[in-house]
Amino acid sequence: MAKRNLAELKIPAASAFIPVAKRVATTLGGQLGLSLMDLDELAIALTQACDSAIEAANDLDGRADLKLTYFATNRALVVDVDLVPTAGHVLAAPRPHPEEDAELQRLAYEMIRCFVDDFRPLVEPRTGHVRFRMVKYLAG
Repeated sequence: MAKRNLAELKIPAASAFIPVAKRVATTLGGQLGLSLMDLDELAIALTQACDSAIEAANDLDGRADLKLTYFATNRALVVDVDLVPTAGHVLAAPRPHPEEDAELQRLAYEMIRCFVDDFRPLVEPRTGHVRFRMVKYLAG
């Protein structure tokens, strides 16, 4: 499975910037041959992943950005969403969550899984590092 880097995008961890991340994903997915339905599904999943990362950023001490990495394999478009500290800031461990927040997070992850072919969340509880990997396979 040959990996080909397509783009890297760094945006503030704020919902106002999610349309930029979606635009990059749908443009690249279209160039790779994803169908309109696949592009819509990817956009929905990416929106939810960015929202979840932004929510995690709100629970941390320190400012953060989202780093999105888009790459292609011979069979798929892969998007990684990483929560990273803003230059000059350090992310401290997250504050404890009530049980209802954990349930909302679980539901958000399940929704993402409905719209992409593979979803791998990674949340480091001590540091608050968040990474989501979403894979949308090409037809054929």
